[in-house]
Amino acid sequence: MIKEAVKPMTYTDKDRIFYSQNNDVHATTLICIGGIHGNEPAGVYGLQKVISEIIVNDITFKGNFYALFGNMDALKANVRYKDFDLNRLWTKEEVESLCSADDSYEFDEQKEQCELYETIKDICNANKGDFVFVDLHTTSSPTVPFITISDSLNNRALADKFNIPIVLGIEEYLDGPLLSFINEYGHVSIGFEAGQHNDEKSVLYCEAFIWMVMEKTGLVSKHDFEYKAFNRVLNIEKGFYEIIYRHSLSESNQFKMKPGFKNFKPILKHQSLAFDGICEVKSPLNGLIFMPLYQKQGEDGFFVVRKLSRFWLVVSAVLRHLKFHQLLRLLPGIKRHPENEYCLVANRRIALFLTTKIFHLFGYRKKIIVDDKIHFIKRDRKVIPFG
Repeated sequence: MIKEAVKPMTYTDKDRIFYSQNNDVHATTLICIGGIHGNEPAGVYGLQKVISEIIVNDITFKGNFYALFGNMDALKANVRYKDFDLNRLWTKEEVESLCSADDSYEFDEQKEQCELYETIKDICNANKGDFVFVDLHTTSSPTVPFITISDSLNNRALADKFNIPIVLGIEEYLDGPLLSFINEYGHVSIGFEAGQHNDEKSVLYCEAFIWMVMEKTGLVSKHDFEYKAFNRVLNIEKGFYEIIYRHSLSESNQFKMKPGFKNFKPILKHQSLAFDGICEVKSPLNGLIFMPLYQKQGEDGFFVVRKLSRFWLVVSAVLRHLKFHQLLRLLPGIKRHPENEYCLVANRRIALFLTTKIFHLFGYRKKIIVDDKIHFIKRDRKVIPFG
């Protein structure tokens, strides 16, 4: 039986790292981040409950563990962010500009990002083994717990060890998430969405997920914690999904989701989902509703996802292991980016001929248009030094 919850500590601490344990610089290092959105404290509370059990039971890891605060000022104010969404600022351009600046900041999230970046960089430079990053979140709508990942094989391998929904492809639709930035350095990075912001079970789901990640990455054994109980908590329904549509919002948009929509529930093409202040917002296609917005802050009204077949996942993994993506470069109208080995540049005609699905199969999920060319960016990468 899971022990009665330890009363969560407050998150008014000044230190970005609120717990760490270092045992072997050559072993796996797990870095968990809670509260990168300040109105999502369940991740912080879940981490604090785990840490309390670690201290009480004197658990020593077979590796290293760090628990980090995300947006500390926003956490204290219980708002998603103060000025800008901290989980939309992680582009190389933003980070390079931030690190070249002095100690003065134009807005709160610049300071938060700089401190978080420097903390992560110091941790990565101090350790030499594998790194696993976990970003803990909750949603504005009711949901079962689920995992979000950039579609790399190392991310898939860890996510596939859990019996909960796994969503691929969010990096196609969002600019600047922290985990996409981390993934560019070749590290395993997964997001965990524990449930609705104010649902007490969200803290329990975060607690369970943290313990199970520790066990699956070899930091602890099944005998160190309530393995059977937490495993039951996360025994929901396995399945891989991909995002096929995003309804983005403008700053002036008066978006209001209709009540009653829950994650992974079927919706029909042309079904009315929301109002934007002027007219109805209807689904552009059949699929499953994903992350409908039921809060004031946010740039995403809702997503639509569909389930992926296990056959497609196996085929794509085999093709990537065999490096068949190199065959794409032999096609007319496609070439490797001269400065980025993980990017293919395609003219629009060949991109339309092959379809985006083919590029997805080979691991090229991020798509951007530059000078009338389409850049397809691959998430499977070799590890490089952080920073």
